[in-house]
Amino acid sequence: MKISIITVVYNNAATIGQTIASVLEQDYPDIEYIIIDGKSTDGTMDIVRSYGEQISQVVSEQDQGIYDAMNKGIRMATGSVVGILNADDFFYDKHVVSAIADAFLEDEDLEATIADIVFVKEDEQEKVLRHYSAGKWRPSKFAWGYMPPHPSFFCKRTLFGKFGYYQIDYKIAADYELLIRFLLVNKIRFRYLPLITTKMRMGGASTRNLNSIITLNREIKRGCTENKIYTNYLMIYSKYFFKPFEFLFNK
Repeated sequence: MKISIITVVYNNAATIGQTIASVLEQDYPDIEYIIIDGKSTDGTMDIVRSYGEQISQVVSEQDQGIYDAMNKGIRMATGSVVGILNADDFFYDKHVVSAIADAFLEDEDLEATIADIVFVKEDEQEKVLRHYSAGKWRPSKFAWGYMPPHPSFFCKRTLFGKFGYYQIDYKIAADYELLIRFLLVNKIRFRYLPLITTKMRMGGASTRNLNSIITLNREIKRGCTENKIYTNYLMIYSKYFFKPFEFLFNK
């Protein structure tokens, strides 16, 4: 079974090499690796091109943002299963894709998997600052501002043709809206895998500053409303009471 990994990148010369290496080091033999670059100007593409044919497909052109680029990669993909690995992130170890493939191969009716991710510092990547687990997550939690970690989400490629792609007019939370649509509205068959798929550097777009947090939660409410899921800002913002525990009780 072929698995397509898509990396979207724009001016990430400092981190793209580690991201690529973490894909190429996977011990699963049938990976299609697609990189979608937004016309970087910082030398990112020099690094990408240095890997030659080890990367299955590369596109470098202007796009309408990260979600447009993700959609482009998904449409190019030919694997049965698709996953996203952002250009600031890298796989936890070399066995991640094999573990995901095993889950799909064991259950032909399985449509998606979710798992855990960890956040690390740039200069101490072995030290976990936050463990973001999907182990206790349920679709009902979307209304309360909780989603499974998007980097841990792998799904059958055909689902995008059935239920749609990322909405590109979202700035931060198109992944939240898509997961509502897939996991809650259309009730695709998913399974939680008790493994860590991804290491993420702290400081992503959704938590960069107060304006980002406000935009994120506004879009979470919009995603719920558009999919006829009742919520309100009190419900959504209540999650910030519990977030510190993810830092205090790391695995």
